[in-house]
Amino acid sequence: MSGRIGRCFADAGKRGRTVLAPFITAGDPDPAWTVEIMHALVGAGADLIELGVPFSDPMADGPVIQAASERAIARHVDLAAVLGMVQDFRRTDERTPVVLMGYMNPVERFGLKRFPAAAAAAGVDGLLLVDCPPEERGDLGDAMTAAGIDGICLVAPTTTPARLRDITTAARGFVYYVSFKGTTGDGQLDTAALAGPLARIRELTGLPVAVGFGIKNADMAVAVAAHADAVVMGSALVADLAGTDSLATATAAAAAFVAPVRESLDNMR
Repeated sequence: MSGRIGRCFADAGKRGRTVLAPFITAGDPDPAWTVEIMHALVGAGADLIELGVPFSDPMADGPVIQAASERAIARHVDLAAVLGMVQDFRRTDERTPVVLMGYMNPVERFGLKRFPAAAAAAGVDGLLLVDCPPEERGDLGDAMTAAGIDGICLVAPTTTPARLRDITTAARGFVYYVSFKGTTGDGQLDTAALAGPLARIRELTGLPVAVGFGIKNADMAVAVAAHADAVVMGSALVADLAGTDSLATATAAAAAFVAPVRESLDNMR
């Protein structure tokens, strides 16, 4: 694990705390607001931030996050701009882990060998590329290892036992379990069905397990936290931010989303 990700989960484990990891799309609703929204999320109780890299043709994102990416791209937010946002965030927050979630195309355009070093210099801790299986990282994977960037791996309900073994062997930082078959924000989350798959993951790795996709409110987060080390929440937050028209309303919306989830998770202890 990278330093910040490892410390985040170690500290949470000592405190009996579920890691809360909100997802936002970098640059939406306004590129100038992203860093302050990140700070607002942390101030309201987020432990780790998953920052979406805008991409024009996502395969795992539902309509809410797709629309957010389109708005950010229209405002000229590219991967270099996202790294600049992380660097700005690091000026006053050296503690909170930041994981970039996105797709291979922007990374290839940036440069497979040079991107991880640039990301690490900006303050990125982990990278989750939806369309890049761990065995296909190649030069990118070598550069990630050299830069100390954790390669976060996805596990799905359809992942076979043999494939699960391969993924957990390659994973670093934490394992991200996709809670249902579908795209972000879709479907009905069956929290009772999480116990079996997460137990099988834990048989193969000592890494923490995060669960995401379809977790829309505090009650759902609590139900997931009964099984997971971390809860990732994205589409519902992105939708709330999309309705804001100023920096003040955006940061208020971010805090208002996270605070009741954090309180509910802490009340589980």
